[in-house]
Amino acid sequence: MTLLRPLTRVRILLLAIVLTLSSVWSYSRYPSSSSGLSRTPFASTNDLAQKQALAGHIQVWSQLQPVLLTSMPNCNPPVRLGNAPSIRVEESDPDTRPEMLDMLPEEVEEMKNAHTKFLDAVRMNAVRLHYVPDTRGIISTAGGSHLPVLAISLRMLRRTGSELPVEVFLANDEEYEPLICDVVFPSLNAQCVVLSHIFDAAPKVMEIEKYQFKLFAMLFSSFEEILFLDADAFPLLQPESLFTNEPFKSRGMVTWPDFWASTVSSYYYEIASQPPPEPGTRPRQSTESGEILISKRTHAKTLLLSTYYNLWGPNYYYPLLSQGAAGEGDKETFVAAALAVNEPYYQVTEDIVAMGHSTAGGLAGSAMVQFDPAEDYALHKDKEQNLPPNLAGPKSSGSETPRPFFIHANFPKFDPATVFEPHEVNPAFADDGTYTRAWTIPQNVIENFGADVEKRYWSEILWTACELEGKFRSWSEKKGICSGVRTYWNTVFADNQGVI
Repeated sequence: MTLLRPLTRVRILLLAIVLTLSSVWSYSRYPSSSSGLSRTPFASTNDLAQKQALAGHIQVWSQLQPVLLTSMPNCNPPVRLGNAPSIRVEESDPDTRPEMLDMLPEEVEEMKNAHTKFLDAVRMNAVRLHYVPDTRGIISTAGGSHLPVLAISLRMLRRTGSELPVEVFLANDEEYEPLICDVVFPSLNAQCVVLSHIFDAAPKVMEIEKYQFKLFAMLFSSFEEILFLDADAFPLLQPESLFTNEPFKSRGMVTWPDFWASTVSSYYYEIASQPPPEPGTRPRQSTESGEILISKRTHAKTLLLSTYYNLWGPNYYYPLLSQGAAGEGDKETFVAAALAVNEPYYQVTEDIVAMGHSTAGGLAGSAMVQFDPAEDYALHKDKEQNLPPNLAGPKSSGSETPRPFFIHANFPKFDPATVFEPHEVNPAFADDGTYTRAWTIPQNVIENFGADVEKRYWSEILWTACELEGKFRSWSEKKGICSGVRTYWNTVFADNQGVI
């Protein structure tokens, strides 16, 4: 987070007071819909509803910004002594936890006071989140080169039969592409929301960076119940079921695991006034934040504290929560915030699975598979009953596993304009340079998809490449996008049904 100009502590406090006194926007909510939770809170043609929604989100920001400023850490950030190892939970030493940061006692005390101040404001309802009651939907952040990838993911979403509305959050008007936002996405029941319209309407004393947009998309979504998906993630099954089944019904928040053990610094527990892990216990699994399911009604405090952690993240809370381990960033802020405010959550216990194809060097991984929380919960609920409500059940020793639910095709991006370019891992090429299927292992997981998901995915890549070639700004100087994908398709997927 970068301040627009150097501000002293006194000036920040004065600014915060002015911001609070000058807040003139009214807080409003929309009436419930008789059609249920999946209705769209506002349509692209309803100017009045859009203005009302914008006013509600501006009100949230006008309330939140001064609280964030007056609770900023006013000390030097933790000193990094190295990076914590990225190891799996079962390989971690329960008696030795990494300590890769150094802080002076007065710095810890200052951060603790600031953290307490923010939490006190949150608990006093200083900030009220805006949403349309009794709605649910999917949100994502995109813009630039992520728009083509998101278009493909949205088409995969609609293949499941899902009718959930989607909100796509863009940074500013420069990222708003009229054809995509006004024609392509609405045809897929998705609409673009420009974050700068919210940020710029309130007095601006801080710059919000792109890595922080995920949290602000959640704060400014009009849905009460949210499934956040990265632009390169898509479901294999209708995601409506996630909202109506356990564990979400009782927990209000579901997360999915990353590959590694969590590496939270002991300083964080002191700052957050949280008890450290019991000696001899293994660390919990870290979180992969490409998919997050959360209720704004039941978990407003979690979202607000996670926003605080992200706003002051790079220098303070990211190192405190990860200590330089793989993927340091927003991903650990959700569970940490839920624990700090004592709001329940469920983290899927079935391990994340890397998916790719074989090479001489091993797995050429280009995607991750996450599993169904409802089936995971059903498999482990008996063992979970004796555990605290924030903790997921232990891994079962049985052979039953939940069904695959999400694919996060994260590296490299399956952008039709760039997927065939040289990458550290190229999903489309074998060692000898010939075309290959991207996803062939692990075979047991792929067989559980119940369909040829990769073929379906490439069919949507092909459609996007050919129907929208030249339509995305990031493709303006790219040539042969359609022909390149068509050649790959005809080489890899041509069958007795003919060539596309």
